[in-house]
Amino acid sequence: MPASGPDAHPDVVVVGAGIAGLTAARDLAASGLSVLVLEGSPAIGGKLRLASVGGVEIDVGAESMLARRPEARALADELGVELVHPVSGSSQLWTRGALRPLPRTLLGVPLDPEGLAASGALSEEGLERATHETPVPWGDEDVSVAELIGSRLGDEVVDRLAEPLLGGVYAGHASHLSARAAVPQVVSLLREHGSLLAAARAVPPASDEPVFAGIEGGLGLLPRLVASGLAVRTSAPVRELARTPSGYRLTVGSTRTPETLDTERVVLATPAAPTARLLADVAPAAAAELAAVEYASMAIVTLAVPALDVGGSSGFLVPPVDGRRIKAATYSFSKWAWVGAASDLRILRASVGRHREEASLQATDDELVARVVGDLSLAIGQDVRPVDVHVQRWGGALPQYAVGHLDRVTRIRAAVEVVPGLALCGAAYDGVGIPAVIGSARRAAASVVAAE
Repeated sequence: MPASGPDAHPDVVVVGAGIAGLTAARDLAASGLSVLVLEGSPAIGGKLRLASVGGVEIDVGAESMLARRPEARALADELGVELVHPVSGSSQLWTRGALRPLPRTLLGVPLDPEGLAASGALSEEGLERATHETPVPWGDEDVSVAELIGSRLGDEVVDRLAEPLLGGVYAGHASHLSARAAVPQVVSLLREHGSLLAAARAVPPASDEPVFAGIEGGLGLLPRLVASGLAVRTSAPVRELARTPSGYRLTVGSTRTPETLDTERVVLATPAAPTARLLADVAPAAAAELAAVEYASMAIVTLAVPALDVGGSSGFLVPPVDGRRIKAATYSFSKWAWVGAASDLRILRASVGRHREEASLQATDDELVARVVGDLSLAIGQDVRPVDVHVQRWGGALPQYAVGHLDRVTRIRAAVEVVPGLALCGAAYDGVGIPAVIGSARRAAASVVAAE
């Protein structure tokens, strides 16, 4: 049945109420267009979400973002939100049987040979290999991160430095991720200097400028602030998208009670698979490319414990080669001042799950908690006894930027650009971090406005 009321024929429909869709909708509304946001799930926010653990409302999705990119800072300024920074920036690496200082790297490429040696993260053979680069001819073609770094500095640099960092960002593996898409800074420096060690020497010394930022009260507040004043419908899945003479028709809701909405323009801010389904008839070439994008699933286990001594550390990363069940832990009470001040309990979290390792998540919540508690107790050397827990499962959460990803995105955009009034945005294209996703949304909104 057709829709009625003020939202029956908006100028633009945005599909997806994660931070990408909401940011795009906010910019579109600011341009004077009438906008309706449709979200299939019961809540807005996507991978930004809060939950109560130990009496503290805390992030159970993304809990920090890069502070050195401008997109998120600009949006926070527009919203009148003050960004906060970690009070503890000391990170560790749980590898080779001990918690060790995390060596300074550029996305896995060592920047401080002395610090790397002192950390004990690599064996003597691995350290020797990492400090004597093998020259490898490179024609600027896209290769995996493992091939780019490992062929020059050795497998241990990949296994114990690059892998844990990529696991934290993408829940992926260096052998599958595109170097050009996942570590573009490394590619750029290699192109400029001809070797990774020469590139490392060209990187400026560590700056006092904060690397990460958050919001007091949690990043899960951000979607609510962006959504203020927007027309948003939740529990409104979009099942079909079709062209009409004047624009687009969307079929919304269940198969038993379908509703149709007409609009002149559409922004799809959904993951690759649902975007591919919606574009099957509208832009079939783009749909085929999007259908090939794989995603990783993961879970975040948040714990509240009565006491814990972490010595000022903000957390640790875990290389998959060490065979642990967790891939990272964050001591939220130590990292963020507002979390530490919110409760006498110690709030911390750990993440589980990497790309193509979904079997590790096929456990009950109690089993996941037990595994996390076991690993944390072993790593920290203290008996971790939670008094409250929260398990947040993120199925198909993180897109995997496979080798050739940037070329795939170019083809997707070329196929979409010829379709009037249509734009795409989100984590599947230009970066999975919050600033990159915000930038993607703002470019999508600008292209739709320009299509008037």
